[in-house]
Amino acid sequence: APRLLHGNQSTQLILQAAFPLQQQGTFAAATQQQQQLQQQQQQLQQQHQQQQQQLQQHHQQQQQQLQQQQQQQLQQQQQQQQQQQLQQQLAAHRSDR
Repeated sequence: APRLLHGNQSTQLILQAAFPLQQQGTFAAATQQQQQLQQQQQQLQQQHQQQQQQLQQHHQQQQQQLQQQQQQQLQQQQQQQQQQQLQQQLAAHRSDR
């Protein structure tokens, strides 16, 4: 009885039987090409992820800057209000005399 082979082994044996040596060479070249393509795809995915991370970081920085600007504006408004109140109090105090 023929013994059962691993999936990979059996396909390799079938290929060896079906293809002469020259074609096996092209098959090897094709698998090598496929591996290179997979590597390129992985590199592209990594680049894409890095770009997205950079975009997110940039976005976060922009938001932080916006928040800081808003806080500064608030502080300025509060200071202006305090100054106005002080001036009003001073004016009222002077007119009291």
